[in-house]
Amino acid sequence: MTEPDPHLYAARHVEPLSGGCQECLQLGMTWVHLRICLSCGHVGCCDSSPGRHATAHFHTSGHPIIESFEPDEDWGWCYIHGEFVDLPEELRVARR
Repeated sequence: MTEPDPHLYAARHVEPLSGGCQECLQLGMTWVHLRICLSCGHVGCCDSSPGRHATAHFHTSGHPIIESFEPDEDWGWCYIHGEFVDLPEELRVARR
């Protein structure tokens, strides 16, 4: 059995702050996929998107854990370790 990611302490159940990438919506840009920060609810676009706003949010905030905000995806990611994490059910965000 693997140990839980030590950065899960920073994650909590959050409400999304928007229905799309916050920065892309402000700038009139498009995104490929969305990610939600499990520290504050910031919704940002993935690294395949031109803005890469989810990763930019990590670099400015230090919030380590995100979850995919796509309807058919069910995974978490730790930016510090650069690997997928198992998210406890109580942290998961309802999909759009």
